[in-house]
Amino acid sequence: MPSISKIRLRNAASLSAKQYIATAIFVGGTSGIGEGMAVAFANHTQGNAHIIIVGRNRAAAETIISRFPEPSSPDAKHEFLHCDVAYMRNIRDASSEIRSKISKLNYLAMSPGFLTTSGRNETEEGLDKKLAVHYYARWMFTKELVGLLEQAKEQGEDARMLSVLAAGAGGPIDVNDLGLKKTYSLKNAALQAPTYNDLMIEEFASRHPTLTFIHAIPGAVRTNLFASAQISALAKKAMGIPITLLGFLLTSKEDCGEYMLNGMLNVANGPGAWRIDSHGEDLAKKRYYGSDEERKKLWEHTVEVTASKDLRYEYN
Repeated sequence: MPSISKIRLRNAASLSAKQYIATAIFVGGTSGIGEGMAVAFANHTQGNAHIIIVGRNRAAAETIISRFPEPSSPDAKHEFLHCDVAYMRNIRDASSEIRSKISKLNYLAMSPGFLTTSGRNETEEGLDKKLAVHYYARWMFTKELVGLLEQAKEQGEDARMLSVLAAGAGGPIDVNDLGLKKTYSLKNAALQAPTYNDLMIEEFASRHPTLTFIHAIPGAVRTNLFASAQISALAKKAMGIPITLLGFLLTSKEDCGEYMLNGMLNVANGPGAWRIDSHGEDLAKKRYYGSDEERKKLWEHTVEVTASKDLRYEYN
C-alpha cells in the first residue's frame, strides 16, 4: 500500500495533467470526509476548477472555500449550494440549479452522513431519514446529474461518480421490505444501505456504460459527525470518551480525502462499477451481497418511492 505522501503526489499528478478546467461537486462537503476531498481537490488543481460544495451549512462552506488556492484561470469558480439532502424534493431543486450553472460534470462525490441511535425517523416523503441520506439522496443526485457526466465524457474528459459509505460492510437485503418500513432497526439500516449502494452503482453502470460509478468505505475517520449526531447528551458523553482516547488510531479527514480521491482518480480508471477500500484501493467483490434480481427490485422500488417514474429510468 502506498504511503499517504505518495498518494498525495499521485493525486496531484493526476489532476495537474488535465488539459481542461474540471468541474466537481462535493455533496456533504461542508465537513468531514467531503471537506477533506474538496480541499484536496482544490489544492491539487491550484484552485483552477469549478467546485460546488453542497450541504446545509453555508458558513462552514464559505470558510472551507476561503482556504482554497486563488485560481489563475478566469473559468475557475468555487461556490456553495444549500440543500438538505434528506428530502428528494430539495435534491430535485438543487439539481435543477446545478444544471443551470454548468454544462458538464467531471466528478460527483457524495459523502453526506446522518448518525442516530433512535428508531425509524420517517420524513414527510415517507423515507427513513438515515436511509434517505445514505442511499436515496445519492441515487437521486446521480439520476438528476448523470446527463452532465455524459456531457463530460463526450468531450473526452473524466466522468466519475463516488458514493462514500461502507463498501464491503453490508449484508443481505430484504426485497420484501425495501426501505425497512416493517423491519427497521439500526443494525438492519447499517447492513442494508451499503448493499443498496453496491446495487445502485451497478445498475447505473449498466445503463451508462461509458461512465464510472464507485462505492467506497472510508474506514474510521476523525470527523464532527458524532458531535451533530441525534443521540442523547449522556450517550454522546459516554461514547465520546473512547473516541477521544483512541483518536490517534483514526484517519484524519485530510488523509481520508486524499485516499478517496486516489480511488476516484487513479484506481477506478475505467468505466463500470467499482468498490474501493479505505485507502482507495480496489475491493473487487470482497464481502459483496446482492443479485441481478435484487438489483432490479431495488431499482423499481427506488423509482417508485422517490417519485421518479420516468420512461428513461424504468427497468429494462
